[in-house]
Amino acid sequence: MRLILRNLDTIRGILDKNKKLACLKPIINAIDGFYFGTDKVTSLPHILDHMDLKRYMTFVIVGLLPATIAAVYMWGLRVLAVIAVSYIFGGIVEAAFAVIRKKEIHEGFLVTGLIFPLILPPTIPLWLVAVGVMFGVMFGKEVFGGTGRNIFNPAIVGRIFLTVAFPQMMTTSWSHPFTHGLGGFVNYSADAVAQATPLALFKAEKIVTHYGDLFFGNTMGCIGETCRAGIILGGIFLIAAKISNWRLPLSCLLSLIVFSTLGNIFAPDIFAPALFQILSGGFLFGIFFMVTDPVTAPCTRAGKWIGGALFGFLVVLIRGLSGYVEGVMFSILLLNVFAPLIDHVVVDVKYPKLKT
Repeated sequence: MRLILRNLDTIRGILDKNKKLACLKPIINAIDGFYFGTDKVTSLPHILDHMDLKRYMTFVIVGLLPATIAAVYMWGLRVLAVIAVSYIFGGIVEAAFAVIRKKEIHEGFLVTGLIFPLILPPTIPLWLVAVGVMFGVMFGKEVFGGTGRNIFNPAIVGRIFLTVAFPQMMTTSWSHPFTHGLGGFVNYSADAVAQATPLALFKAEKIVTHYGDLFFGNTMGCIGETCRAGIILGGIFLIAAKISNWRLPLSCLLSLIVFSTLGNIFAPDIFAPALFQILSGGFLFGIFFMVTDPVTAPCTRAGKWIGGALFGFLVVLIRGLSGYVEGVMFSILLLNVFAPLIDHVVVDVKYPKLKT
């Protein structure tokens, strides 16, 4: 470690003397911070929370570990390659903007770089992972000024871009997960099969997949979204550690239960039962790891309840009435759009005397 520190100090001294190379300092500082920490206190991403950014990101990564480990078991070691590509190419964009702006590289990408591959199909080509994460980081975060200034979740921006630009690669090729022995821990990838996801099966044939298979991940689906047991475990950890506010996941859950139950009563061929809606697709992953993003979610207490209710309603509506079988990613994007307005209305109603 001393050798690394000595080399970093040497490089930093060279950069200080050469103004043309000074733009590379954010990269050196990021490496220094990764190995040895930093005595600087970041401020901008904390406008909605007093928590240290490194602590927040570390806890979210830990919360994602159960779903990530389950993903490797079910889909094979190729999952690690997908994650590596996401970190490498997303990190390149992050570093490039840090160099251009002559600012530090924020730790926010540590979470985005892991969430993004977990919401992709297990058969996705690696080059498409690179395209998606670079688009998401650039147009979902960096064009707004970087971590703490973005109004959209960058992982969702990248995912929606791939869905719209490459629909066949994102919706028609799936794998059946490993379920026995060491599974994906000793295999590179699961075999691709011509089968549909549970949501697609219901939409096309009105088939409700067995709830046990949905809970433990014995179904087709995205890399990190199928093992709901691991997702729930990680989500509860984040809530217990006070990293995530419990109001948003709970309001999302209650809203989906209410609207899907009403829909299933009056139009059972269009709207699936509530428990099926909860355990299928990316709903649980979304409410625990993306809706609760402190930068893009409503920050007032009432706003969280309203935003969660809106999210649950949109998921049921899009799944039932649109041409898409899944509505989570579009619902998250719409919630990001309306979050500032929701908070603005809540503050105006609660504190009318503050109006000018």
